[in-house]
Amino acid sequence: MSRLLNIGFGNLINTDRILCVVTPDSAPAKRLIANGKEKETLIDATQGRRTKSVIVTTDDRIVLSALQPDTIAGRFHEKEREE
Repeated sequence: MSRLLNIGFGNLINTDRILCVVTPDSAPAKRLIANGKEKETLIDATQGRRTKSVIVTTDDRIVLSALQPDTIAGRFHEKEREE
């Protein structure tokens, strides 16, 4: 069943599409962001704030969030427990 997850500032993402959530500090994550900008598959959901997590989706989209990966994971597991 498809659920929406709040990734900060009223932005939502379909949980069925999330492949992984990583920090933006590593070189591979920086390459993902650069490639996403180049291919126009990058979605910036930070609302102008510092990027703290990079969400990779199954349809090769890169979503930037201002929330920590731990916060996103906690919200994901919270939704699972509710169901």
